[in-house]
Amino acid sequence: HVQLVESGGGSVQPGGSLRLSCEASGYRHSSGVCAGWFRQAPGKEREGVAAVRTTGGAKYYADSVKGRFTISQDGAKTTMYLQMNSLEPEDTAMYYCAADSGYPRPLAPDEYEYWGQGTQVTVS
Repeated sequence: HVQLVESGGGSVQPGGSLRLSCEASGYRHSSGVCAGWFRQAPGKEREGVAAVRTTGGAKYYADSVKGRFTISQDGAKTTMYLQMNSLEPEDTAMYYCAADSGYPRPLAPDEYEYWGQGTQVTVS
């Protein structure tokens, strides 16, 4: 049974920083596992923010967050982080972590199987 649990959301002023964490359990760390961060603002579709292949470590970012957000994972590859710097009001959203043991397009939310419950980020 796969579980993903996010933490680290909160409220911050523009220009501030937050670090989100996602603890994963229940899936095998086989090759091709892809894990990512997605967000959904009220009235908008869910969008990919950043993703990482747990084997090989290739990283992917949405253009809107390049240079501001950094995705990483711990050595055991059971915890994933999203360091968010220079936050803007437009970054306000519910942030979700997701994982898939196949080969999803990294920033395509419809191609991920496992999801966390989300953590709110508010920038104002």
